[in-house]
Amino acid sequence: MEAYKRWVRRNKEYVHSLESLANGLTWLLPERFSETEIGPEAVTSILGIVTAVNEHIIETTPSQMHTRPSESSSFPYSLCLTLLKDMETLVEVVAQHYYGDDNKWNFIAVTEATKVLARLALLWDSGYKMLLHGGETMNDGKDPNDANQQHGRGRLLQQGQNGNLTREGRALSAMSRFGENARVLSDPTWFRRVEHHQRAIMELPETSVKRPTLSSFLSEKGLPGGLFLMGEFMFIARPLIYVLLIRKYGLRSWLPWFVSLSIDLIGMSSSTISLTNHKDRGLSLSDSEKDELRRRKLLLALYLMRDPCFGKYTRQRLESTEKTLEHVPVVGFLAGKLIELLVGAQTRYTYTSGS
Repeated sequence: MEAYKRWVRRNKEYVHSLESLANGLTWLLPERFSETEIGPEAVTSILGIVTAVNEHIIETTPSQMHTRPSESSSFPYSLCLTLLKDMETLVEVVAQHYYGDDNKWNFIAVTEATKVLARLALLWDSGYKMLLHGGETMNDGKDPNDANQQHGRGRLLQQGQNGNLTREGRALSAMSRFGENARVLSDPTWFRRVEHHQRAIMELPETSVKRPTLSSFLSEKGLPGGLFLMGEFMFIARPLIYVLLIRKYGLRSWLPWFVSLSIDLIGMSSSTISLTNHKDRGLSLSDSEKDELRRRKLLLALYLMRDPCFGKYTRQRLESTEKTLEHVPVVGFLAGKLIELLVGAQTRYTYTSGS
């Protein structure tokens, strides 16, 4: 294992390129959206797990200049969340194949509940900092603008982000998530983690800082801190509540759709209000946290891909667009394939969950 770690760390650019190619090719596997075809999803999940483990190996490269803050736990919560994300579609497909459309929601609910527990633990472990990309990226709480040399490096990395794909992107997910840019195209996981790792290496070792308790955090931050935590809790709990409501009322009911949307809107409003004009409480945002708030707003577009909205409205719009463009050379073909992929992705909860 140590030999493999050394090889990955020495060839990280080659490893990343190979993983991106393999992940992209998985979309060419036959019967990708067949209800009975488990093989393609198993291949995709295995590749995702290998990618996540390799990224963790690269991220934890030993360095004499890099010392983790003592308030952070050594337990890899972010890695665990990434592995759960890699496995969730396979869990859904297997559950649907062996237990049916109705009973699969029991397994999806267990998966979402596990992610809720992991995210709550990460929120506590980080000292109640905003979760970035659902907790898959560590929040170091630092604003890159505080150091000019770091700012230049961060800008360079951001410029190189477009055109690269994460596990969750993999071409189709990027389309099915309607612009989930922070996790798909414009902010891939591999570059996010490398950026955080390189920034940490450039910094001097930090002094020991005690992790705040919930009561001390609320006492220090006051009402803005309470609103901020409410927004984070609602962001964490919303997918589980949504799945439990679907399990009880079914996909054709508007109740889960409206309740989920309401939780998202209230949670984002709480976060925005708590972080507006409260710099005196120490609630100013870093650039990565501002990007996270924008990402969460973009995720609202996923409601167009969720039933019953998709079945009653969105699908008709897509079919109408396809008929309009089908006679246009090249454009009509590409539009047809794109719409076919969107319709196929919509049949699975995990592609449009936004969790």
